[in-house]
Amino acid sequence: MANELMTDQLIDMSLADVAASIRSQTVSPVEVTDAALACIERRNPKLNAIWTVTAELARQQARAAETEIVKGEYRGPLHGVPVAIKDLIYTRGIRTTAGSKILAEFVPQYDATVVEKLRDAGAVLVGKTALHEFAYGITNENPHYGPTRTPWNSERVPGGSSGGSAVAVSTGMCYGALGTDTGGSIRVPASFCGIAGLKPTRG
Repeated sequence: MANELMTDQLIDMSLADVAASIRSQTVSPVEVTDAALACIERRNPKLNAIWTVTAELARQQARAAETEIVKGEYRGPLHGVPVAIKDLIYTRGIRTTAGSKILAEFVPQYDATVVEKLRDAGAVLVGKTALHEFAYGITNENPHYGPTRTPWNSERVPGGSSGGSAVAVSTGMCYGALGTDTGGSIRVPASFCGIAGLKPTRG
C-alpha cells in the first residue's frame, strides 16, 4: 500500500514540480521512472496510449541521470524526467510505425533532431505514443493498432492526431510528451484530455 501511495503521489506531479524535485534530489529519476512505468502497466491496456514501451531503456537512462545529478552534473529541467514521443518521430533503434501497417516493423537508424535534443537534455524515454494513421485525422482511432481512449470516459476519443501523447501525460504515464501539429493535432487532444498543449511558432 505504501508503494502504491508513493506511486500515485509521484504521477500526480506536474512536469515542473517533478523537475524541481529531481534537481533538489527530493525524488530521484529512478523513482519517478518506476512510477511512470507502473502507471503504464496499470492503465495502458485499457487506454492504448503507448504502443511501444521502452522500459529497459528508460531504467538505464534513469540510473544514468541519477548518477550524474548526484555528482553535480545537472543538465537542465528535463534531466531524469520521463517523457514519451509520438510514434511518428524517428527514434534510433526503436520501432516507429507512424500508425501505419506498412511501417509496423520499421526501426530508424537515427534520431530526429528533437529526440537528439531530448537525449542531450538527459530526458528518460518511456515509450512511443499512439496516433491517427500518418497523423491524418483528429479522432486517434486506428484500424491497425486499435483506438485510443480518453482517460475521463472510455467511450470517448481523446482527439488527434497526437492523442496518445495527450492521454499519456494526463494519466501520469509520463510528465511530458512530443506530438506534431499542423491543423490542431496537439491542441485538440490536449483540450480533450484536460492538459496544456503547445504548437510552437515556426522558425
